[in-house]
Amino acid sequence: MKFCVVGAGGVGGYFGGKLAGSGAEVWFLARGAHLLAMQQGGLRIRAIDEHFIVPPGRMTDRAEEVGACDVVLFCVKSYDTETAARMIRPLVGDRTIVISLQNGIDNEETIRSLVPAGAVYGGIAYIYATITAPGEVGETGGPRKIVFGPLETERALADRRGADILAALRQAGILAELSTDIRTELWKKFIFIGAAGGLTALSRLTLGEILAVEETRRLLEEAMLETAAVARACGIVIDPTFIPGIFDTLRRFDNRGRSSMYYDLTHGKPLEIEAFSGTIVRLGALHGVPTPIHRMLHAMLLPHHLAHREQSRNHGPDRTLS
Repeated sequence: MKFCVVGAGGVGGYFGGKLAGSGAEVWFLARGAHLLAMQQGGLRIRAIDEHFIVPPGRMTDRAEEVGACDVVLFCVKSYDTETAARMIRPLVGDRTIVISLQNGIDNEETIRSLVPAGAVYGGIAYIYATITAPGEVGETGGPRKIVFGPLETERALADRRGADILAALRQAGILAELSTDIRTELWKKFIFIGAAGGLTALSRLTLGEILAVEETRRLLEEAMLETAAVARACGIVIDPTFIPGIFDTLRRFDNRGRSSMYYDLTHGKPLEIEAFSGTIVRLGALHGVPTPIHRMLHAMLLPHHLAHREQSRNHGPDRTLS
């Protein structure tokens, strides 16, 4: 099975690295200093429990060099979805499955509108990982899990390709699940990451530090409740026990990590704030659901995003796929 990872950052670099280590044919589509370092010395993965290197050779910035793939893991930041989707057309044949492993709830529709061939699956990556240096990805915790599936339940039941991808992921030692209701799964992650992403960025606190103080823990909970209310207004069924269950799950993990939005903020990169709180505010207004916490997060972080986006444009396009 031939894979291409589009965006070899924390998510794509780690899971692509695991697949490459299992013997699968894996290409990495990236740009800039990160790509140059990978081409010269390979991709270094520094995980909590293992360190390994994907040897150089299948790292490029030209989709034409890769050609059609069985699976494309689409891992770019949400604000780069349109640009990257146009670039991956040479990777996508009639039998290709593009799996979005991005943050947000509507990236799949954008990809599908711009890539006429193949099929687009929704996906969720549960992992704390980021680029720690050019050519290096550091993983710091979390379940290290992928949940993916087609947007239509009927396809999930009839299409064998999803099961084949699941087998390849599990053979690589990746905890993976094939979902028949990926839209609900996307919203479930969105409920958590939309709140945790904004709050860890704005407060500069780790998730554990937020959970340790009742006032900030309650703020996190209220932000998740806002998103759950918006989800229900959009027709998504969210069990009332879901958010309490998130806190039960968090107690089982080391919560010293911060969100990718925190790292982007502190490293002068654009933020996914429009895909997070911006989307929650927009859908809340559409359906008459109050979202005061996310309105505050959006308003406070949007100026940073706009300033960093402008700086990135002034320094050229190298950032897009890294």
